[in-house]
Amino acid sequence: MANNECELSIIMPCLNEAETIVTCIEKARGFLERAGIDGEVIIADNGSTDGSQDLALDAGARVVDVAEKGYGAALSGGIAAAYGKFIIMGDADDSYDFSRLDAFVERLRDGDDLVMGNRFEGGIAPGAMPPLHRYFGNPVLSFVGRLFFGSKIGDFHCGLRGFNRASIQNLGLRTTGMEFASEMVVKATLTGLRISEVATTLSKDGRSRAPHLRSFRDGWRHLRFLLLFSPRWLFLYPGITLLLIGIFATGALLPGPVQLTARIELDIHTLLIASMFVLVGVQAISFALIGRRFASRYGFIPPSQSFDRILEALSLERILLFSAIIIFAGIAGIGWSINRWADTGFGRLAYGDMMRWMIISITAIVAGMQTIMTGFLSSMINIPLYERRVTDIAHPAHQRRAADQVPE
Repeated sequence: MANNECELSIIMPCLNEAETIVTCIEKARGFLERAGIDGEVIIADNGSTDGSQDLALDAGARVVDVAEKGYGAALSGGIAAAYGKFIIMGDADDSYDFSRLDAFVERLRDGDDLVMGNRFEGGIAPGAMPPLHRYFGNPVLSFVGRLFFGSKIGDFHCGLRGFNRASIQNLGLRTTGMEFASEMVVKATLTGLRISEVATTLSKDGRSRAPHLRSFRDGWRHLRFLLLFSPRWLFLYPGITLLLIGIFATGALLPGPVQLTARIELDIHTLLIASMFVLVGVQAISFALIGRRFASRYGFIPPSQSFDRILEALSLERILLFSAIIIFAGIAGIGWSINRWADTGFGRLAYGDMMRWMIISITAIVAGMQTIMTGFLSSMINIPLYERRVTDIAHPAHQRRAADQVPE
């Protein structure tokens, strides 16, 4: 690779783009020549059957065959094969203008790690983007991305973007589908890479066939990715909300019924719902802690110093002690209730008073048991692992051959 290094690789994922591939390559090569950039054009082919590969070769591009299916898989294969210090990626359907990449190169040369195109600032031609995507899908998903991860990117899913190859490869991108676009922005944001945006235009693509993008399937995949990469918004914040509502309602209903209006009274049944909120809230918070620890441990999400300090404070022993106190308090409540029942000769009791304490006591016991299981599961995830390298288990003969090749 060292002998073929260049400044810029322009990568286009391709799956049956015979109608537009040559036009895109000619624009990209024309830009490299006009700008005087030492670069290459790579077609990351994902199994085309319409002759796209031969057309790309004839047009002067380098074709990289990627067997694993998917938009992200094709781009990952192209990035791995690229020789450029910088990479600009874009769809091969002639919707992006590869002859006007000057702003991307300028930002990359200035030191930006990721330069995103913004179609909403640059302009979207009539018919280039379906109304559902333009006015709902992209704005909503971009807003969710900004909310969840603190990103300032206005167009999360623009397919035309440039980046420093080494910086993006260090992120360890894993997804193989359309959510690859979201993963790149999210991980770049979480790791503190230098990110910027440039205005770019979106034209109506030049294909006569239907696009590969499926609105609801791919939109859901993007949203699912954003949720899975943010345990705070998926588990923690909903859990805290439910827990606080449950505790407040329980405290209000413990002394007795609450009369809201002349016709509306909250009593035992509302207390049961409040207890359910407490249990679901505790479980959601537990999932947030476990999910964050797992994601950090295995590299899905960059480590967080503040969160790591919280996890260090929540040792297994402290969790067990806290859980034991809650469980014993619940057992004590049940014991007190049984004692009151015994005082009546195990006869008829005041339904409302006894049920209140029983509900609260059982809720405390279940919450304590949930917390105990969370503590043990979290500790299991944190067990150090010894991962043997391939070189550690290589056959001795292979090692000898490798040693024989070392010059004296």
